[in-house]
Amino acid sequence: MVLPRLMGVVNVTPDSFSDGGRWLAPESAVAHGLDLLADGADILDIGGESTRPGATRPLVAEELDRVIPVVTELARRGATVSVDTMRAEVAVAAVAAGATVVNDVSGGLADPDMLTAVARTGATYVAMHWRAHADHMRDFAVYDGPGGVVAAVREELAGRVAAALAAGIAPDRLVLDPGLGFAKRPEHNWELLRDLGPLRELGHPLLVGASRKSFLGRLLASGGSPRPVGEREHANTALTVLLAQQGVWGLRVHDVRAARDALSVVEQVLGPLTGEDDR
Repeated sequence: MVLPRLMGVVNVTPDSFSDGGRWLAPESAVAHGLDLLADGADILDIGGESTRPGATRPLVAEELDRVIPVVTELARRGATVSVDTMRAEVAVAAVAAGATVVNDVSGGLADPDMLTAVARTGATYVAMHWRAHADHMRDFAVYDGPGGVVAAVREELAGRVAAALAAGIAPDRLVLDPGLGFAKRPEHNWELLRDLGPLRELGHPLLVGASRKSFLGRLLASGGSPRPVGEREHANTALTVLLAQQGVWGLRVHDVRAARDALSVVEQVLGPLTGEDDR
């Protein structure tokens, strides 16, 4: 059993589903990142492109302008920085600016240059399960084959593992993400959370991002209306405890303090936990 790393979310976007526009100015994003570090974040995940359902993509130059100043300053302050991007150009620039993790929600499918580019940097690479861009990913939320969504996600992630290794990404620098909410209906997310074992069998650590997502809002719906985004944290804290007990490598969260408090309780009850590795 391991103590998950907490990846604090810093959205430098005007349209993210949870906090769009709040940290768009670089100085605001840096201040927010420092607050997350003070709350116990192990990694700060800086993203300049919203991937909420229906979102449109920014220009490459716009994404670079959003994330590079923030990555540069937070890395200078000593933070372990991840860049949340689907573009090789942004990934390479962010690593040059001090990022050590590339968190690619497309698993290398959105940009054919991503995998080889990341391999050259030596950064840790997070490959998420993904089927399509945000503007039409709901059309691909179909998992009718044998084994349902778990088997499909395992098979498709196995393909991304093979592609990443073939591109030269070191096996000990590869992390997988089941992609909760991406081309998945609420029932698919719950099925994956109940059965992460087949994904662990792929031999790479898992990063899970459930924080504030719509499937939690629907679970907590009242009068037919989903629970608002800002009122889903208690549910995510419960998942933090459950996923810690499953030994996931990392948890991508918005409220780092709540997650850190939950992990402190888990550690106090179950005994000292140690990290799986330093990737």
